[in-house]
Amino acid sequence: MATEIKLPRLGQGMESGTIVKWLKSEGDAVEKGEPLYELDTDKVTQEVEADASGVLLKIAVEEGEVEVGKTIAVIGEQGEEVSVSENGAKAPEAVADVPSGPVRGQTPAMSRTDDGARIKASPLARRIARERGLELAQIQGTGPDGRIVAEDVERAQAPAPAAAAAVPAGEVEVRQLTSVRKTIARRLTEAWQAPVFQLGVSADMTQALALVDRLRELHPDERPTLTDVLTRVTASALMRHRDVNAHFVDNEIRVHPSANVGIAVAAPQGLIVPVIRSAERLGIAEIARARADLVQRTRDNKLKAEDLDGGTFTISNLGMFGIEQFVAVLNPPQVAILAVGAAEKRAVVRDDHVVARTMMTVTLSADHRAVDGATAAEFLRTLKGMLEEPALMLVDAFVG
Repeated sequence: MATEIKLPRLGQGMESGTIVKWLKSEGDAVEKGEPLYELDTDKVTQEVEADASGVLLKIAVEEGEVEVGKTIAVIGEQGEEVSVSENGAKAPEAVADVPSGPVRGQTPAMSRTDDGARIKASPLARRIARERGLELAQIQGTGPDGRIVAEDVERAQAPAPAAAAAVPAGEVEVRQLTSVRKTIARRLTEAWQAPVFQLGVSADMTQALALVDRLRELHPDERPTLTDVLTRVTASALMRHRDVNAHFVDNEIRVHPSANVGIAVAAPQGLIVPVIRSAERLGIAEIARARADLVQRTRDNKLKAEDLDGGTFTISNLGMFGIEQFVAVLNPPQVAILAVGAAEKRAVVRDDHVVARTMMTVTLSADHRAVDGATAAEFLRTLKGMLEEPALMLVDAFVG
């Protein structure tokens, strides 16, 4: 019995996705759980596994945007007659006979060379090429086995416009929004609708930096960073001030039991916020390992939807760029976000003497519908205390 493969819902709020390419062709054998196609959602591009085993009898949607629940392919027995139900999108025929021998399905022109060979390219490279009107067949790949990567497409030039449609000198370049940038635009617009206030505090990072150095000696493979210490300290502070570890949804405040801390990462496709789950239960070395994996997969465009869902609080760190202090925009439905500046030497007063200390300024943006000023101030006070004396995190193990 043939099985219709429908576009799945891979996360809350997902209504559609864009099929980038099929990893199997019509006539190929498919095992349940085997990667079947690459799907671009408003968050990530990821491989989607087959729901059933058999032969890929028909691909109803070669590529493009498809609504959740639409039939995109059919898997069944070799030679079985198949039909696509009415909710199949862009199906070329209602009924298709599949020959007994393997049939290689047609792929988009951009996915094959002139001699019919399949072009190897990363999902991000394909997306950039589509946006810029570039033919992958004309781009030299520098990745493994000649695979085309995003940098190769970035270096390539779009074909010059025809003489009849010459672009005047100084013409404004128009860039269509990618699915990721559309999501960023939508979510940041939502953020500005919330009544947000900001509070800032500076912490002496001497002990925290010493802890980082010691952890690197103990865990040379993980290479913990100040961001990892900050993530763990923030998680502990959130558990003490749970009103900050919340979502504001449908006029409800939903307070979460664990600190799922999102780390803002600048990636080629835009600002992405992968999540370290239950950070309050992890050691700093474990956080370092999780953070390194998430950051690498973010930049390689290999995140899955579950890597981005469920965040309860976000950290945005621009200290590595030398930014001393900034205000981060809320990440709805979360009720707070922490902006982290550079840890740098400053002149401060200690025991009536001016001394040089390594200081770092953090700024909390909070949704006033869910968080009061006093609550936010108490959270920052706890955070500052733990950054200046990281051993205070150990107290959490003995707190109810």
